[in-house]
Amino acid sequence: MGRHTDQPAIAAVRSDLSAAVDAGTRDSARRFFKEPILVYGVKTAEVRRIARRRFAETGEPSKARVFDLCGELWRSGYMEECFIACHWSYEVRTQYERSDLDVFERWIDDYVSNWATCDTLCNHTVGSLLEMYPDCAARLEMWTGSRNRWKRRAAAVSVIIPARNGQFLPEILRIADALLEDDDDLVRKGYGWMLKAASESHVDEVFEYVVSHRAAMPRTALRYAIEKMPKELKAKAMAK
Repeated sequence: MGRHTDQPAIAAVRSDLSAAVDAGTRDSARRFFKEPILVYGVKTAEVRRIARRRFAETGEPSKARVFDLCGELWRSGYMEECFIACHWSYEVRTQYERSDLDVFERWIDDYVSNWATCDTLCNHTVGSLLEMYPDCAARLEMWTGSRNRWKRRAAAVSVIIPARNGQFLPEILRIADALLEDDDDLVRKGYGWMLKAASESHVDEVFEYVVSHRAAMPRTALRYAIEKMPKELKAKAMAK
């Protein structure tokens, strides 16, 4: 698809975002993240409205065209454009094929630069693909060895929504094993969140995992993992 065809949709998004800038939102966003970010300063609810409205105006685009548009939005580096890319890629989830995981992995490698864009892409876009093609979950275990902190976090947060539905427990425990003593706090929080999600359907198994690994598991990850457990299990997990 030629750039001249895609450009009006991108231009419309950027015009909308520029018109919706709020200085307070921009300043608070910059304070909220430890790493430098590019941000317009548009409230989250308005970003969602822009994403929905502009996507609807594209008619019924092919998945290939949508992914091209998403790539251009990701390349800008602006957080709001990245969020819209995540929204649009999720909109075509019924068209996903196994090979689309290659595209999503490339976006993680090349463009994800903070936990918010990592989680938005992985929870919904990647998570939906995994629900459609469960065999693709094996790829996540390879991501745990990446030097890219966001890719390691992605390995965990991509299974959050399937985990709540009881899926992928063996893969989840292997991912947790691989990330158990990761030295990055955001990776630790990511796999702790993954275990918490898994505990909604597999509380006994996750409790047993946490207790058997608590000597090595960082407290941040442990606290996340047990957050939704009954009080008596929390107390046992935290006991020294």
